[in-house]
Amino acid sequence: MGLRGKFFLSGRPGSGKSTAFMRCVEKLRSLDLEVGGIATPEIRSLGRRVGFSVVDLSTGLRALMAGIDISSGFRVGRYGVDLPGFESVALPALDHAEEACDVICIDEIGRMELFSRSFKARVGRLLRGPKPMVCVLHRSYTGTYGGYGVVFQVSPENRGRLPEIVVSSVEGYLSGDP
Repeated sequence: MGLRGKFFLSGRPGSGKSTAFMRCVEKLRSLDLEVGGIATPEIRSLGRRVGFSVVDLSTGLRALMAGIDISSGFRVGRYGVDLPGFESVALPALDHAEEACDVICIDEIGRMELFSRSFKARVGRLLRGPKPMVCVLHRSYTGTYGGYGVVFQVSPENRGRLPEIVVSSVEGYLSGDP
């Protein structure tokens, strides 16, 4: 499994994709692998989700990606997307991951992120490249990107064991034993 070394976590909202993703990152790091890329954690205020950050997994550098108070021509639901803020962290993080890391991790390839043409082009190049990747893939894009690798459907029933399966698949790819 994973001949190309690209592994996607997809599923319904609330299925645990981002949680499973971060467990994959932790497990990969515990194997002394250099992990680079981005995470996009939610921002909460008084128990409500009010936006999303973008975080460089290597440096911890963070910027606002989207929020309910952002005025932008790029919108997903009630969130305005801060494209310059997103790109200021995401693009250098992906460059660093491609150049210096063992595994590239992206949470997520989704509508907000794909407003950035530069991000979209970078993801396409990374998917065609040799480095293994673990990505959260919005379910609307499994047809577009899923063919680059293996898509794991995350559910509340399997999200606890999926990180072990994904990390084992990455290890197999890195050792030349797909």
